[in-house]
Amino acid sequence: MNTAATAFNPACPDNTSIKVDSPTLTEIPVRQERGERAVFCGLTSIIWLHRKIQDAFFLVVGSRTCAHLIQSAAGVMIFAEPRFATAVLEDKDLAGIADCNDEIDRVVERVLQRRPNIKTFFLVSSCPSEVIKLDLGNSAQRLNKIYQGRVRFADYSGSGIETTFTQGEDNCLKSLVEELPNTESKEKNLIIAGTIADVVEDQFKRIFEQLGVENVSFLPARNEEQMPKVGDNTYVLLAQPYLGETTRSLLKRGAKLIQAPFPFGAEGTLEWLRSVAKVWDIPEDKFESVISIPLARARRALTHYQDKLAGKSITFLPDSQLEIPLARFLSRECEMKLKEVGVPFFDRQIIEAEMNLLPADVTLTEGQSLDDQLDRVREDKPDLTVCGLGIANPLEAEDLRTKWSIELMFTPIQGFDQAGDLAELFARPLIRESRLEC
Repeated sequence: MNTAATAFNPACPDNTSIKVDSPTLTEIPVRQERGERAVFCGLTSIIWLHRKIQDAFFLVVGSRTCAHLIQSAAGVMIFAEPRFATAVLEDKDLAGIADCNDEIDRVVERVLQRRPNIKTFFLVSSCPSEVIKLDLGNSAQRLNKIYQGRVRFADYSGSGIETTFTQGEDNCLKSLVEELPNTESKEKNLIIAGTIADVVEDQFKRIFEQLGVENVSFLPARNEEQMPKVGDNTYVLLAQPYLGETTRSLLKRGAKLIQAPFPFGAEGTLEWLRSVAKVWDIPEDKFESVISIPLARARRALTHYQDKLAGKSITFLPDSQLEIPLARFLSRECEMKLKEVGVPFFDRQIIEAEMNLLPADVTLTEGQSLDDQLDRVREDKPDLTVCGLGIANPLEAEDLRTKWSIELMFTPIQGFDQAGDLAELFARPLIRESRLEC
């Protein structure tokens, strides 16, 4: 029976687990579209990755356009020396006249002379380097031999040819997983996978410590020394919903995936933490005593935005892979109406727990045919459309309010203490519109 999931009331005083009679993943119809896509470049992920991994350097092997993109996206770093650069491919490189590795070696040597504290050096491929079939994997292996024991070199693709820009992080973390050390420990250990802000990481650490969950590590870690170990007693909990390749690499190493909603909002964070408590056999009374205060704080914060969001309609265009968890949050905790939820692609292994919390009548779209989707936005006239930057301005010109999806990647949104901030991100365009109308 396909019945809609019961909405989560932020004002509810109890901490009970979600009990819903919801459609399963296979019962919800999914419209598949294949056509023109509007995709932001995967190199963008370097901005939040280089802030997180504090002893890493990212060298993009690409064109001047790649360099301009990274510098523009990271413009806020103008007063700090960044830990990223671009080895620019010139015409002679593209024509095969010059050896690109000579330029890579020169830049690497120059960077390490200037930044001797670098421990991990990423070679990041782009559209131009992939078009000319430049093998950065071989370059990384060669450089590992040259700088043996001093710096670890890894390579991954940040190409804009990918389906969505968040695959840049997925590819980066997968490259790290392949080099993580093994552990033979008989004790359970937990890896939280996905880049989250340091303040959010610290909040989760405190909660896990209070619950008695030991041996918790984060991927990516803040530095090389804190990178996790992986083995047969490793459990993986995802903090971001776009890490399909990273997850599968961890499972190949013997880890086990904990299925859970993502920690967006009070409900999502509650169930995310509860999933770990069940694996670690934490007594329910202890769990409730630890999370009761931050949960109540999150619910209180959400009530400030309920009157601004409740009853408003929203459409998600496919862009970041965050669409389904955010749709669940806005539907159940903020009482928004979902017009259409578009995702670049469905990764059923990762998103199953979220899908079971969506209303039965939700319209889901996988992939993109940009013109068709924009026609539906114009027809539906949602109160808010979540989309990429390139689409937002034209829609605003048509008097349709928008929210940049990439803003959700640069803002701390996971956890209890960020629940109100997450709701405010969606309320802000609507508040601005009401003030302009006055």
